[in-house]
Amino acid sequence: MPGLTRRPMHLAVIGAGWAGLAAAVEATARGHRVMLAEMAPAAGGRARRAGTDGGLPLDNGQHILIGAYTETLRLMRQVGVEPRDALLRMPLTLAFADGGVLALPAGRPATAFARAVLARRGWRWRERLALLLAASGWARGGFGCDPGLSVAQLTAALPARIRAELIDPLCIAALNTPAATASASVFLRVLRDALFSGPGSADLLLPRVDLSALWPDAALAWLEARGADIRLARRVARIEPDLQGTNQRGAGWRVDGERFDAVVLASSSVEAARLARPVAPAWAERAAALRHEPIATVVLRARGARLSHPLLALRESAAEPAQFVLDLGRLRGIDGVFAFVISGASAWTARGSEATARAVLEQARRALAGQVHTAFERVRIFTEKRATFLCMPDLQRPAQPVARRLVAAGDYVAGPYPATLEGAVRSGVGAIDALENEAASSEAPAQRRANGAASGSPMKTPC
Repeated sequence: MPGLTRRPMHLAVIGAGWAGLAAAVEATARGHRVMLAEMAPAAGGRARRAGTDGGLPLDNGQHILIGAYTETLRLMRQVGVEPRDALLRMPLTLAFADGGVLALPAGRPATAFARAVLARRGWRWRERLALLLAASGWARGGFGCDPGLSVAQLTAALPARIRAELIDPLCIAALNTPAATASASVFLRVLRDALFSGPGSADLLLPRVDLSALWPDAALAWLEARGADIRLARRVARIEPDLQGTNQRGAGWRVDGERFDAVVLASSSVEAARLARPVAPAWAERAAALRHEPIATVVLRARGARLSHPLLALRESAAEPAQFVLDLGRLRGIDGVFAFVISGASAWTARGSEATARAVLEQARRALAGQVHTAFERVRIFTEKRATFLCMPDLQRPAQPVARRLVAAGDYVAGPYPATLEGAVRSGVGAIDALENEAASSEAPAQRRANGAASGSPMKTPC
C-alpha cells in the first residue's frame, strides 16, 4: 500500500527446494529475518546434485531452462551465479537422433518460428502450413482455450507427423504429462511465453554444471552470509497458530514451538498437506489429492563418444522409453557420459529399475548407432517418484494462501506454469509478495488511526 513503511518480519520457510530458496532469498533481500528448515541433508529438492560416480557429479534428474525463465535468471544473478557461465545458451533446437531438426533462427520469436517451420526438412508443405495456421490461430486467441481440453484434443486436426515430431515431445518435456491427458491451456501458456514473448525467450539454457552448483549452493552461501538461520536435516513436526504471543502484528505461528510472524510452506505437496491439515484441512485435502508422475534418468557412458547436438530427441515406443538424451561431455566436459530422460515414466518405473536400464541401453545402441561407435556402459539410474504433478485439464491446484500469515510455495501451487523450475521460483517470490501485502493491509487501519490521533482529527468512517 502506498505510504506505508514495510516492517521486517521473522519468517519461517519450511523446505529448501527451489521454491523455498527463492522465498528465503527474496525475503532476506527485502530485509526480513529468515529461518530456513529442510528435512533433507542438502538443499535443492528435486533439482540437486545426488552424488558422484568416480568423481563425476550426478544429478537426481535433468532440467532444461529457457530464456523466458526471467525470475530464475534474476535470482541466480542475485546470489552471484552468472548465467552466461553456468548455462549454455543456444537457439531452440529440436533435433532427432535419426535426423530432422527444427531450429529457431535469431530474430522476433513469431517470425523465427515461421522461418524454422518453413525450413524444416522432412515435413511436407501441407504439414508445415497446417502447423503455421494452427499457431496463428492460437496467437489470435491470446493462447487461451477451454480449460477442459487436452493437448491431444487441441491439436487433433494437425497432421500426425507434426504431432509426433513436435507437439508430443514439447508436451512431455514441458508438462511431464502425455498429450492425451495434458492440459491444453497450460501447454498454450508455455508456448506463449517461450515462443512469442520476446527475443531470446525460446532459447534453450542447458546447465554446464551440476544442479546444486547451478543455484542452490550459491543461494545457501548467500543466505548464510546475510545471517539467515539455515537448518538442514531438520524435519518440522508441526505448525500451530500462536495464541499467546500477540504483538504489534497480531498473532503469528509456532513452528515446533518456536514463534514466527509468518510461515511459508515450501515443502512437497505431501509434506505441506501433513503440516497444514490441523489448521487448514480443506487446503490440505486439495494438496494431498494431486496425482504425480515420475521421471527417470539413466546415465550411460560410451568413452570418447560425442553427439551431434548437446540435446537430442529420441523416438519413444513400447520398447524404447527415453524421449531425450543430453551429452554431458559437450555440456560439462565429462567425456562420453550421457543422460537419457524418461518423462511420464510411471509405466517403466512399475517394471523396475533393472528393466528400465536394460531398455534404455538397447535403445541407445539402436538410436545412436550412427553417432556412437563405442560400447555403452551403464553408470546409474535415478528415479524421482513424485517429479511433477500430472498437469491435466481442469486441474484444481491448491491456492497460495493457506491461512492468515501462512502461505504455500511450490511448483504445484495454483499458477499459470506447469511443474518447472521457473514455476517453483515464481511461487517462492510470490509467497513473500503475498505476506507483505497481507501485513500492509492489516497495518493500514492502525497507521490511519495513529495519523488521525497525531493530527487531532477524528477518524472518519468511509462511505
